[in-house]
Amino acid sequence: MAAHVLRLRLALLTAALRGEATHVARTVAGLAVVAGAVALACWALLTLDDAPDRVVQTITVLGGSAVTLAFVVAPLVTGIEDPLDPRRFAVLGVAPAPLAGMVSVAGFLSLPVLALVPLGACLVVVWTSHGVPWPLAVLSVVLAVATCVLLARVGFAVAAMVLNERRSRELAGIFLLAVLVVVVPVGVFLASLEWRGRVPAQLADVADILALTPLGAALGTAGVAAVDPGAVWGPVVVAVLTLLVLAGLWVLLVHHMLTTTPRPVAVRERGGLGWFTVTRGTPAGAIAARSLVYWMRDRRYLVNIAVIPVAAALTILPLMVVGVPASVIALVPVPLMALFLGWLPHNDLAYDSTAIWMHIAGAVDGVADRVGRLVPVLLFGVPLLAVTVPLAIWVHGDWNTLPALIGVCTALFLSGLGLSSIASALSPYPVTRPGDSPFQQPQRTGGAAAQALVLIGALLAAVPALWWGWLALTSDPGDTWISLWAGVVAGVAVLLAGVFVGGRVFERASGRLMEFAEAT
Repeated sequence: MAAHVLRLRLALLTAALRGEATHVARTVAGLAVVAGAVALACWALLTLDDAPDRVVQTITVLGGSAVTLAFVVAPLVTGIEDPLDPRRFAVLGVAPAPLAGMVSVAGFLSLPVLALVPLGACLVVVWTSHGVPWPLAVLSVVLAVATCVLLARVGFAVAAMVLNERRSRELAGIFLLAVLVVVVPVGVFLASLEWRGRVPAQLADVADILALTPLGAALGTAGVAAVDPGAVWGPVVVAVLTLLVLAGLWVLLVHHMLTTTPRPVAVRERGGLGWFTVTRGTPAGAIAARSLVYWMRDRRYLVNIAVIPVAAALTILPLMVVGVPASVIALVPVPLMALFLGWLPHNDLAYDSTAIWMHIAGAVDGVADRVGRLVPVLLFGVPLLAVTVPLAIWVHGDWNTLPALIGVCTALFLSGLGLSSIASALSPYPVTRPGDSPFQQPQRTGGAAAQALVLIGALLAAVPALWWGWLALTSDPGDTWISLWAGVVAGVAVLLAGVFVGGRVFERASGRLMEFAEAT
């Protein structure tokens, strides 16, 4: 049976080279790109032959942790069906444990895993040149590859059971946003470090921690042996325990998949419910899904989003003209973006036009309405700030001010969202009607007060964070953490209060809001 499964796996791999000419050409081109990337990575690893031991250990542990994490994330993000899904073997009557072993062995015959083989060989060469015994270097590579294979198996199984009904482009987009939020700040931080022939202290600490985690323990086995042979047992134990836990979890998942009948779904994913398949089936989830559809298709929302980075960037020019240092200017645009992002939904009810009747007729809870409408802004604003804050600190040059900038942006953003939740229900004003040009503004007699109050209120809520951030920048760097916590506490408090108060206002003013929608 094991040999039969391996033959099936080889047949699946070679099947990609058969079919239409265009399909084969794309496959060959993809293989060429992968081969080139692997060759480039091998060349980069071999150049570490004469590097210091600490540099080799840090690079291999960090790179190996990233590759291992990719084997976890890829099955969840890509949406590719597992060709070795254990449920396809249910008709053969194979016991769960032997089937789990056979599928795991067949999992080694995949393009990503095969790409790890030459990389592992290069790592063995590099480590042995730094005094690591070759059996230990080979063991480290074998543990790393086996960990990646089992992680991929577990990831595919979890995706098949949990995400099968909810798999969509929208869900993949959320995963990619999460990866972006993590990768960009980390990349900016690494680019800001100065090696000067040695490993920066921050990076060395991260590598030491990762070497004792399931992500980096396998490659950390040989990496630690190159620096401190006496400490090699820690990564070895973690790597072996990780494999045992993953193997046990994989067997349990296979048993569950073979003995459980999937619940039939009324609507197939390809049916086109989009965001409604991602959000929860609650009033807040339904409003969030509808708001996301509006924000991504309505030109009026898109223009508002596009204006925010431009408006924040325009503040740089006058500051440069008056001679403000570039390190100080770098800290200005991001808090302004946070302020405008929080201010953005202050009139979101007006953009619904007469569609507001669905909320009112459905007796939607006011808090659910307020929470659902904030989801698009959070989904856009959090990644944007997560990317731009580290970039601003990189230009500024002092990473000690990072907590203060996070605190200020958190206070401005969350406070703005909380106050906007009140203003949109309390004092909506006319906006461009659906389908009209987003640059065509209707005549109105009100609205300025609501806009100003949200902006001023968010600034007042952020005063403690701004004050302690200024002290951290000019006098005592230790105040940067006070600024962080002051901003987080103020932002969360105003957000929660704003959502609750805005929800009560929405419920009591439903008739007035419907009259407003009909009149405008």
